[in-house]
Amino acid sequence: MTPMENETEATEFILLGLADAPGLQVPLFMMFTLIYMITVVGNLGMITLILLDPHLHTPMYFFLSNLSLVDFGYSSAVTPNVIAGFLTGNKVISYNACAAQMFFFIVFGTGESYLLASMAYDRYAAVCKPLHYATTMTKSRCACLVIGSYACGVLNASVNVGDNFSLSFCRSNVVNHFFCDVPAVMILSCSDKRISELVLVYINTFHVVFALMIIFISYLLIFITILKMHSAEGYQKALSTCASHFTAISIFYGTVIFMYLQPTSSHAMDTDKMASVFYAMIIPMLNPVVYSLRNKEVKSAFKKVVDKSKLSLGLAL
Repeated sequence: MTPMENETEATEFILLGLADAPGLQVPLFMMFTLIYMITVVGNLGMITLILLDPHLHTPMYFFLSNLSLVDFGYSSAVTPNVIAGFLTGNKVISYNACAAQMFFFIVFGTGESYLLASMAYDRYAAVCKPLHYATTMTKSRCACLVIGSYACGVLNASVNVGDNFSLSFCRSNVVNHFFCDVPAVMILSCSDKRISELVLVYINTFHVVFALMIIFISYLLIFITILKMHSAEGYQKALSTCASHFTAISIFYGTVIFMYLQPTSSHAMDTDKMASVFYAMIIPMLNPVVYSLRNKEVKSAFKKVVDKSKLSLGLAL
């Protein structure tokens, strides 16, 4: 590489996207538009439903409304740009826009990780300490857990984006991904990436392991409590409550571990793309279903809203 090439810094990136075949652009556009519409309606609808129904003003639904907010947030950080790329064919993203996309994606992704841990702690308090639940999960404590989740997201995003964009990008500016993800961008750098890779692995390992430890300990104590109940009804109810959470946790953390807890040199980007589709688009769409539509209280609140809407419409006509 010549000195001139060393001095040439990338001012924009080209996102290769998911598929180059022209025949796939329209079907993919339609599919991801539908996914995003369901994500927006599902998550913003859940937030609205929780705000409107006083019966849902409890710690569990407070966390659920914030989970819906971060799902909407990190899906919106990626999906609209992907949809626009399918529609216009423009795959160019500026240097600053790439950094911003990466920042907000990490903020909301990390926030989701800690919110899942907070929800596990909430379930521990409800199952293991039911008599002290009201004094344990106070409004101020719930607010602190949610604010802390967002703060960890901002801190993690600042470290990752600062570390990534402190590197020099004087080689190819073609990102083999459909959004500006950390490993996909870092691999393009012509700087010595060894320290940056270690920062990426250790920082993200800390956040993932810390949140997972909270979840694991919470559910271990929950299951120990369940086994001591000697009540088939209580046992089945607790397992039913945990099943949805475990499903979402398995999908979310399985993808996170696969994506981030390995050096960038080990990444197979085509495989990462497929994993990222689940992480960035499918999970935010599924979470309202996994956490809410199986919940009797949410179904009841939704029915009330529908009945009120029908009544208002009937009076208007």
